[in-house]
Amino acid sequence: MRAGVVDEHGTVVDAVLAPTPDDADALETAIAHAVEELRDRHPVSAVGLAVAGFVAPDRNTVRYAPHLPWRGAPVADRIAARTGLPVTLEHDSNAAAVAEYTYGAARGAGVVVLVAIGTGIGGALLQDGVVFHGAHGVGPELGHLRVVPDGRPCSCGKRGCWERYCSGTALATTARELMARDERASTVLARELAADYGALTGRRVAAAAREGDVIAKQAMAELATWLGEGLAIVADVYDPELVVIAGGVSESAPLFLDDAREHYASVLTGAGHRPLARIRTAQLGGDAGLVGAATLAAAAAGDVRG
Repeated sequence: MRAGVVDEHGTVVDAVLAPTPDDADALETAIAHAVEELRDRHPVSAVGLAVAGFVAPDRNTVRYAPHLPWRGAPVADRIAARTGLPVTLEHDSNAAAVAEYTYGAARGAGVVVLVAIGTGIGGALLQDGVVFHGAHGVGPELGHLRVVPDGRPCSCGKRGCWERYCSGTALATTARELMARDERASTVLARELAADYGALTGRRVAAAAREGDVIAKQAMAELATWLGEGLAIVADVYDPELVVIAGGVSESAPLFLDDAREHYASVLTGAGHRPLARIRTAQLGGDAGLVGAATLAAAAAGDVRG
């Protein structure tokens, strides 16, 4: 859990880190303590919460968060009661998109899709800076578009979701599959896998690809293909002017983004007869969700200071 003070320029001027408790009451207490710690050092006018989960249209209730203990919980009201400050709640990908629109890669763009690639895939859609939430507050859930019928199992309960082929987790899975197909592979990754099967991560695969590891480069090429495939679906549905690639995997963009752009352009419906969306990487990095949450909170509170 990370909390920060954000100024009117979108700069994080101070931040604190704390473990994320498993219990709802303990989590809300920890959030309030983080706010108070920062409030002791800075003037704070409002609180923004960026949450990886389904946020109801009232922007007060977390319907469901797979990695957090809230189920149908009025989180914004609870944190407001603990801190005495107005609280604005938003999905973390939506918050990141707002930050990139306000301060980063999406400034001035009309229709923007943000694709946050990390452990899974988060998505957001903006039109002229306004977040699209869907009828029930949970759209767009891009990571769970099914791209392979009866494909890899996903934690959501379906099989073949986009994030099972295009994410940091997917990179590691693909590398393992490639090594299983060629048991004679003697790459660095193969030797690491033999020593500790569970040690292989997407971050390690990306590092090995930079070092020229053949298996890692093949895994990265597959990720590029699946990114392009998914972006073509997204573009068919939303017709964005700009796609911003965010999340931890975006740090390795030089390894895959050009190939992803090429594949996207080749499989897009009407390819060659319509404008292509620009595809850029995010500028705010790991601060995007925090900055976006603060930006939304300041706007809701009518405070331009952030």
